[in-house]
Amino acid sequence: MNNKKFPRGLKVYLPLVFMFVLFVFLLPRSPRFNYEYKKGDHWMYETLVAEFDFPILKTEEELKAEKDAERKNWIPYFRQQDKVLSTIIQNLEGLPLQGYESLVPTLKTTLHDIYSKGVFDPNDSHLYLDVPAKVAYVQKKNSSEKKTVPISEIFTVEKARTHLRASLSQFETEIADSLYSALELYDLVLPDMEYDQEMTEELHSDRVHHISHTKNYVSRSETIVEKGEMITDDIANLLDSYKAEFNKSVAYSGTMLSMWSGLSMVSLLLVVLFFFTLYFCNYRIFSEYNKYLYVLILYVMFCIITFMVARKDIEMYYMIPYSLMSMFMMAFFRKGFVMIMYCITLIPILIVAPGNVDVFFMHLTAGFLGLYVYHTLNRGWLQFVGSFIIFLIMVAVWMGFCLIFDNVGNWHLLLYIALSAGLAIAGYPLIYLFERVFALVSSAKLVELSDTSNALLRLLADKAPGTFHHSLQVMNIADAAARAINANVPLIRAAALYHDIGKIKNPQCFTENEIPGVKVHEGLTPKESAALITRHVTDGLELAEKHKLPRVLKDFIISHHGTTSASYFLTKYLNDGGDPKDTGEFYYDGMKPATKEQVILMLSDAVEAASRSLKDYSTESISNLVDRIFDAKASEGQFTDADISLRELNTINEVMKSFVQQVYHSRIEYPKRVVPAK
Repeated sequence: MNNKKFPRGLKVYLPLVFMFVLFVFLLPRSPRFNYEYKKGDHWMYETLVAEFDFPILKTEEELKAEKDAERKNWIPYFRQQDKVLSTIIQNLEGLPLQGYESLVPTLKTTLHDIYSKGVFDPNDSHLYLDVPAKVAYVQKKNSSEKKTVPISEIFTVEKARTHLRASLSQFETEIADSLYSALELYDLVLPDMEYDQEMTEELHSDRVHHISHTKNYVSRSETIVEKGEMITDDIANLLDSYKAEFNKSVAYSGTMLSMWSGLSMVSLLLVVLFFFTLYFCNYRIFSEYNKYLYVLILYVMFCIITFMVARKDIEMYYMIPYSLMSMFMMAFFRKGFVMIMYCITLIPILIVAPGNVDVFFMHLTAGFLGLYVYHTLNRGWLQFVGSFIIFLIMVAVWMGFCLIFDNVGNWHLLLYIALSAGLAIAGYPLIYLFERVFALVSSAKLVELSDTSNALLRLLADKAPGTFHHSLQVMNIADAAARAINANVPLIRAAALYHDIGKIKNPQCFTENEIPGVKVHEGLTPKESAALITRHVTDGLELAEKHKLPRVLKDFIISHHGTTSASYFLTKYLNDGGDPKDTGEFYYDGMKPATKEQVILMLSDAVEAASRSLKDYSTESISNLVDRIFDAKASEGQFTDADISLRELNTINEVMKSFVQQVYHSRIEYPKRVVPAK
């Protein structure tokens, strides 16, 4: 019901400017290799230790020698035709063997043996015979597979003919040569392997191109060069290799202007995101400067931690207790606001370590679980149970991502995760420090203040027992309404108990504390009576100051009547002929409710007080009473500054009707016992 306007004042925007400048300088940026060196000089810097593993590059001379050697190592590429053998067998069967037909099986077997290895013509003009190859690539004509075969196993045409002639010597040794010529077996042998010069050169060029440029590795933490050491050829090569890997993997290759522009843009986006999160989710925080600074400092603190870890070792992200952020905020703010703020606090992880999405989701899950832990397991030994549950959830998320990316094995990260979960509980007591430093009130403090055995509430019970009972009833009504719209229950309970403490100073002025036979207002004018009634607000503030109640409870004392009037005495004054223009003394010098909780308290106070005057506690009577009170407060403009919706007001209306009906329901009438006559 409140129109949001952009906050004004330097005190809101100066911290944002400071945050922007801080982020620009702290955001990780690529470092440069800032060492100058030359072979033959001494290393004038501190001892240089490798910050990462890197390969040692081969020198230009070494690469040239390897390429020259590779160029001489030709490997011919052949395509083998599978129909040559069948043609040769047909030719064999068509020869005039003249009585030597019995040799055909032997010749066929020999030919099959020869052509299973392959036959090539070394006199092919494309073959570089001056560079003898040791192996060759052989590919069947209709196949995509190629195999590497030793050259010594492949037949030349001449070698194949000699082998075929030798097979005849097993049977006809004396006439083998003449028989070989007579049967024209010399012309029977043909090459079946075709040399592919283009493919040979392509493969050779590819091998030369893919010669490795590295020859060894230097491990992280190994010393590269010591201070004062002479820079020899080997050390210079190590430095060149380290510099190349550094510039490739670490350093920034753009201009300084583009780097600083990028840093400024990212920093501005983070600041704008933070500002509009506050603006849309918790606008009132700009008027509560202590809360504004608290949230801003928490956000900046965790962002700085994120930036610093990115500069050192990203594995440390696993041990940072980001879930503490949600706990630190949950102590002072509503759950919905805390969840959104926690999400934007984790966004820098995605900016400075985009590969660590698993870390983002792990801490996101842990933080949301931390909200539950804060509410249910925040006392005594239960905190350790909560820490263990957070640990299990984080491990489950981590394992899930490990299985997705097949990256199981970094078991040392379990120790980091355990430290993160443990630190989330170890840092919990800092809430009480922040509470003191920023003048905030935690939920635990509100629960402590709601203990009716504390001094101020005991004084209220002793001095004004009717008011104390009224406050307890208001607390119960407000509690039910706050739960219905997800308002701050610990805050509304404490506020209900303290809202009327000002009545301690003059308790009998109020009907709930009247002693039979004593009428304080008899003989007083309506103005005098109204002054006694309305002053309980200022009296309450004085007592709150004296007993050091937190500011948030003082706001409830000021706002629980808003700017309404002491209507009973105002009406009496006007009915007695009083001047309608002279009614200022009948109105409370308070402020209109600004929060949901303050609206709830105002309505609960009015409903509880008015319900005592009802003669008829029927459902209709109670419903009409509650509606009249809501309509009266709305018509007097008491909700115009409040951060509450019509829907929430309607929910509160229904809850209060139901609550009053249950408290003041009709009781059965007990019959009188009839005493029999004697």
